[in-house]
Amino acid sequence: MTPPDLPIVLDPTGTDPDAEHALLRERGPATPVDVLGVRAWSVSDPALLKRLLTSPDVSKDGRRHWADFDRVVPGWPLALWVDARNMFTAYGTDHARLRRIVGPAFGARRVAALRPGVEAVVADLLDGLAAEPPGTVVDLRERLAHPLPITVIGQLLGVPASRNAGFRAVVDGIFDTRLSADEAAANTARLYVLLNEFIAEKRVRPGDDMTSFLIATRDEEGDGSALTEDELRDTLLLMIAAGYETTVNVIDQAVTALLTHPEQLGHVRAGRAGWQDVVEETLRHEPAVRHLPLRYAVTDVPLPDGRVIAKGEAILASYAAANRHPDWHGPTADAFDVARAGKDHLAFGHGVHFCLGAPLARLEVTTVLRELFARFPGIRLAVPAAELRRTPSLISNGHQSLPVFLT
Repeated sequence: MTPPDLPIVLDPTGTDPDAEHALLRERGPATPVDVLGVRAWSVSDPALLKRLLTSPDVSKDGRRHWADFDRVVPGWPLALWVDARNMFTAYGTDHARLRRIVGPAFGARRVAALRPGVEAVVADLLDGLAAEPPGTVVDLRERLAHPLPITVIGQLLGVPASRNAGFRAVVDGIFDTRLSADEAAANTARLYVLLNEFIAEKRVRPGDDMTSFLIATRDEEGDGSALTEDELRDTLLLMIAAGYETTVNVIDQAVTALLTHPEQLGHVRAGRAGWQDVVEETLRHEPAVRHLPLRYAVTDVPLPDGRVIAKGEAILASYAAANRHPDWHGPTADAFDVARAGKDHLAFGHGVHFCLGAPLARLEVTTVLRELFARFPGIRLAVPAAELRRTPSLISNGHQSLPVFLT
């Protein structure tokens, strides 16, 4: 066991996250951790985490508020998570400005208008699965969970289908916390080549899509007051990465949970719970992101136990540990229960940085679960649950594959 005065070294391979999260909770509301060589305060107490996520004393702008930014970033594998210039890493008026520009793409009317397109993509993917010979083992993560969100976000942003594979490869690299600093930097360089090429193509051939809108917003403001060129590129990065990887994981984890807890699927089929209940309980029980780097103390932040997060220190939002905290969800917090009365969670964040894409993600996951289990009522895992391998990441929470029989 790690002594209480030493940081817990978070496992970059994500092999046993449940044990890691339990250890974080045991160490109190917040505890020092080592994130790939960087010291931060992991916050796993939900009440404290929600307070910090809404406090002006906590920032996401490392350039302004992280004392170690200049020392750490050049050689840190997670540099892109703190170095990009978009609303994910913005604070105060900069964050409000960027969110105001992007927000309309994910408004209620816009998401409602996307519903027929989402349903069409799901139907097409399920038709492809139905064409497989009986007895075929199908990897649902590869054949369903991956292509749905990358197709939907691609349509929203106007990304040609021919570019999906390229973006998928580099986005996977962003979440792979086994990469060395050099490997991560090379992946970031490839990502920026793809983004710059895509932006150049859209400037020549704009369309009725969010990318063309952002480019026009940028180019029509000659002084760059709406978006800088870096903000334009990194906003597209955020929308592609966040709109893709996280939704893949929620689909993966929801299907896995239902196939390993058939009594919970029984609740849905008997009408005791709905597909929305499955989605929310999955987001609570197995959120798409375990730990989200990073935030920073703008001033000294006192903790409930008398300790202090000093000004300039880094803070890690440990969403998965907080979601199962017994102070929030009682003694059954570790259980997957779609009929649970309270399914509150932090899977989409909290406060001003709450995920803009949450309504779209909920639409995609609800649609795919409803149609998958209607089309293939006898679906079952093709391997024992214990053989499912976790995604190698301390950030991303999914499986490397999800093999099933579709009988």
